[in-house]
Amino acid sequence: MMNSAKLSNLTQAQLESLAVQARSYSQGGRLPDYIPLLAQVNPEWFAVEINCTNGQSFRFGETEIPFVLMSVIKPFVLLCLLEEMGKEGVFSHVGMQPSDQPFYSMEQLEADKGWPRNPMINSGAIALASLLPGDDGFSCCENLRQWLNERAGSNLVLDKAMLNSVVAAGGGRNRSIAKVMFESGFLNSPEIAIDTYNHICCLAGNVSDLANLGMLLVTEKGGISSENRQIVNALMMTCGLYEASASFAVKVGLPTKSGVSGALLSIVPSAGAIACYSPALDHIGNSKAGIFFLEKFTNFLNLSVFI
Repeated sequence: MMNSAKLSNLTQAQLESLAVQARSYSQGGRLPDYIPLLAQVNPEWFAVEINCTNGQSFRFGETEIPFVLMSVIKPFVLLCLLEEMGKEGVFSHVGMQPSDQPFYSMEQLEADKGWPRNPMINSGAIALASLLPGDDGFSCCENLRQWLNERAGSNLVLDKAMLNSVVAAGGGRNRSIAKVMFESGFLNSPEIAIDTYNHICCLAGNVSDLANLGMLLVTEKGGISSENRQIVNALMMTCGLYEASASFAVKVGLPTKSGVSGALLSIVPSAGAIACYSPALDHIGNSKAGIFFLEKFTNFLNLSVFI
């Protein structure tokens, strides 16, 4: 059975049963205390929305609660730049190789002599943020926000309070990453790059907005080329969950991206998008309940792209 048929055969009762199990699994997770506002949210929140190519939509939980996308924005920075610059232009600034190190690893960057290994870790995302059109962090972010909202039908907004919290936290690691890339000749204007990166990570919406974004990677929508969808999905599969990407590909088998806000997005190619939000994180920095839900849900419906 094709994945589109498998996903559309889902019932609301089945979704709720799996989601209730996942919500309870959030206990024992942690909130990211290095960004003060992220540490103040309710760790028991859980929301999921599933959009299908046949127009069906399923949702459960605190679906109206807005959250910042954080690193879930990274695939869409890549998508935007692929559409605007082409793959040759984009991959002259960032690699395609997975990393077995944390997303903020300086050791990985130094071993690679300042070359950002892939677009899903911080070095690669900072490098790509520097390529967005605009004169400063706000205008670059605003151009990306409008580009995505127009194509996805989403309603992303900039969470200025969260941005202030991120800036107040200092971002010492990211500044060190930008400095190494600048000194190695792989980044221009590191201050603007960091400012842009901070802004785009603080774009916010609810799970409906995230699911709508995900549909840009599922099917013909917003004029996005199939080749660029394929590239982004492939890099989400191999790099989207950082050092957990390989084991997740075996267990779940869907292109997926996480963010430290607890946002999580999985793509079922040609079938639909699964958007989750649950802010309590596991030891790697991925949503604890979200990862649990995706594993149970995709195995229940046999959604892996490798089946």
